[in-house]
Amino acid sequence: MSRFLRNHFGNTATSVLLGLCSLIPMAYALTPQSHPPLRVAIVGLVHGHVHGFLAQYQHSPEIEIVAVMEPDAQLRSAAATRYGFPPSQMFSDLEEMIAKVHPQAVLVYTNTYDHRRVVELCARRGVYVMMEKPLAVSFEDALAIQKAAQAGKIRVLVNYETSWYRSNHAAYELAHDGSVGEIRKVVVHDGHKGPKEIGVEPEFLAWLTDPRLNGAGALFDFGCYGADLMTWLMGGQRPQTVTAVTQQIKPDIYPRVDDEATIILTYPKAQAMIQASWNWPIDRKDMEVYGQTGQLITVKRDNLRVQRAGQNEEQLAAKPISAPYDDELAYFRAVILDGAKEDELSSLETNVTVTEILDAARRSASEGKTILLPRSR
Repeated sequence: MSRFLRNHFGNTATSVLLGLCSLIPMAYALTPQSHPPLRVAIVGLVHGHVHGFLAQYQHSPEIEIVAVMEPDAQLRSAAATRYGFPPSQMFSDLEEMIAKVHPQAVLVYTNTYDHRRVVELCARRGVYVMMEKPLAVSFEDALAIQKAAQAGKIRVLVNYETSWYRSNHAAYELAHDGSVGEIRKVVVHDGHKGPKEIGVEPEFLAWLTDPRLNGAGALFDFGCYGADLMTWLMGGQRPQTVTAVTQQIKPDIYPRVDDEATIILTYPKAQAMIQASWNWPIDRKDMEVYGQTGQLITVKRDNLRVQRAGQNEEQLAAKPISAPYDDELAYFRAVILDGAKEDELSSLETNVTVTEILDAARRSASEGKTILLPRSR
């Protein structure tokens, strides 16, 4: 073929054409045919994040939404109309949906209390699970989820907004490459005005403010972020002690759950303070990491303030996170279909520890004492 091209087009044109031809296999490799989407079902419509997810990802090449399961007929009907789901894809029962549609995985937008039942049922059918944070309402439920996942040989992942922040990953790298010395203290801030004040959907507000369905109020809703980040920063190490203080600053709005929480964790050579609030005038999701020789402060999603002892502070733009760890769906698909390694932030092992911390924090606040965690479990 190359002789034919040279005879008709000359050496220069031939080189160009051969170069273009060499790109054809590469282009073909990047077509959807070689990157099959993950067949997923949406389980639950009561978590407000489902609407942001569908608005952004409904037509993503990473997934194919094959079904939606929600017991509430009104919510099912509204979602079908809003997003154009046909009646054949709408289900009121999880077991029936799995039996008829056979999804490879489910994305869970139920209340937190229902996470255990969803995982236990999916594990029996070999269906993988990604849920919105936190993992569970109790340590008992977290251990049951872990047991079911192991028995069913499925992956269970927990999605946090902050897992995809470039600033957090940059802070992690600097905290572990010796840039600021060994970690001594971490302060994590997560909060906003309150779910009612920011106008979450009625079905979302109903379970967020129910201690049985949510585990607590701000303590679980926002405390989970800091517990997740600290467990990641500490390489999976469990704290020695957990101490928490909660308040109901707005009992007229949140009569059944806390709206303000502070958790203190201690480790052999480090401490964490996790601040979770439904009372702050602005939305915050950031953290401060203090090492022996410097400090790191994340600034929203993409920036970082760095200061080393004896030097001026620098503000840095965090570098992009490597694919597929930069996007929740690309990551979920890659873990299941391509065998990609799990990120520690979303892993089941990390989030069992997160739930252990939250459970102990709830007991600490209730009993007014520090909870000493067992050395092993």
